Amino acid sequence: MQMSIKPTLAVLGALVIATSSTPAADPPVQVYILAGQSNMVGIGQVTGGNTRWGDQFTEMVVSHYEGEPDAATDYDALEPVKTVALGPFAGEGSEPFPAGDTTVVRGSFTPETTGLYQFNPGWDASTFNIMTVNGQEVHRKEQQGERIHTPIQLTGGETVPFTITYLGPVTRVIGWTSRLDTPGTLTSLVKYQGQFPHLLGQDGDWRSRDDVWYRGVVTASANQWLAPGCGANAGAIGPELGFGHKMGDFHDEPVLIIKASQGNRSLAWDFLPPGSERFEIDGTVYAGYKDPKPSWPAGETPETGEWYAGKQYDDCFDAVKELLANFDESFPHWAGRDHEIAGFVWFQGHKDAGSDVHANRYEQNLVHLIKTLREEFQAPGAPFVVAVGCGSEGREGNALVVAEAQLAVCGTSGNYPGFKGNVRTVETRDYFPAVEDSPRNQGFHYHQNAGTYMQIGEAMGRGMIELRQGR
Repeated sequence: MQMSIKPTLAVLGALVIATSSTPAADPPVQVYILAGQSNMVGIGQVTGGNTRWGDQFTEMVVSHYEGEPDAATDYDALEPVKTVALGPFAGEGSEPFPAGDTTVVRGSFTPETTGLYQFNPGWDASTFNIMTVNGQEVHRKEQQGERIHTPIQLTGGETVPFTITYLGPVTRVIGWTSRLDTPGTLTSLVKYQGQFPHLLGQDGDWRSRDDVWYRGVVTASANQWLAPGCGANAGAIGPELGFGHKMGDFHDEPVLIIKASQGNRSLAWDFLPPGSERFEIDGTVYAGYKDPKPSWPAGETPETGEWYAGKQYDDCFDAVKELLANFDESFPHWAGRDHEIAGFVWFQGHKDAGSDVHANRYEQNLVHLIKTLREEFQAPGAPFVVAVGCGSEGREGNALVVAEAQLAVCGTSGNYPGFKGNVRTVETRDYFPAVEDSPRNQGFHYHQNAGTYMQIGEAMGRGMIELRQGR
């Protein structure tokens, strides 16, 4: 008698239950590699910075009152034991402050510009004090409790009185002033002008995304969830902030941004990709990859130095490779999870505009860079965004040559059919800010205007999304 091996309904049901209960693998982390020179590093200012007290403070005197300090006492209504004029700033050259009594410093403050100011009086133990400016309390820190700042609007050139009542035994007439609404800073743009509101959390402080991780190598080396402070230092931003928010909103998967960048670097020398060959123009030989000098007379042998053609390329992208090769150790919050190269962004060009030869070679070098990065990271079809990187200067001379070379690789309108649908050049020159709307007068860094860096980053993100959507 032949036995049946036909499965019963019960067995089939058990198989279905077992299959459906198996958890699906997490989708891979989407990795974006950003690279370039100083404007990719990021010089956009988060705040206007702190100014140490100096000649804006005048007519200062220190008064001493009997008894231990009391935050509730109105010392203006009391007679001091004595009052001493403060000569040089911070009390140098004046009589020492007696210990064991209450110290009150009074004087005048004259801001250079009109704006919203925050005061930080004292240092270390002398920060226990109450400060008023023009009759308004601007700072309070008691022995118990949090430090409280109250910004004040002041008019440039208008002198106002100030008072500092020290609440502890240590008195130091030292401090810092910050203008909160300095034009072009991220703080001013977001918190006081209402731009880029998505950068703030519900508590009114900077939002830190929990789906986009930023890691910088070589420079801009923050290692954190995406938030302001991933630029050249903790007080600066680059394009990664606007780009990261765009890509974080676009993806359901987590996003990793790795930025490999260094200031004052050219594509024809420092970032020259592997495989680039020497060439000669009018009796001068120009470097190929690993050559020790940018150029030398034909027939001579260049001397070896510490730098070589492509060293910045090697330093930056070898560091990226090391991170990805040790993904679980580099990003323990994603340990055990797969990752894939989702795209590249290149933002550079200013340095190459300083040389006729480098500017005219830029298009060829950029094409080679795109192909080489895709090959080295085994991502042949990865979307590649190029941002025009010559600021307002990119409309004339060699800077225009570089800008036109960057536009020439664009898959929608450029010279390379193979880049159609996978390379996009985004225009940035129209984002150049006015100096009077910016924190600094520094044209080659967009006057350190954070709004410009946000706009450029968002343009990069839009370009990347268009490529990923096949547009």
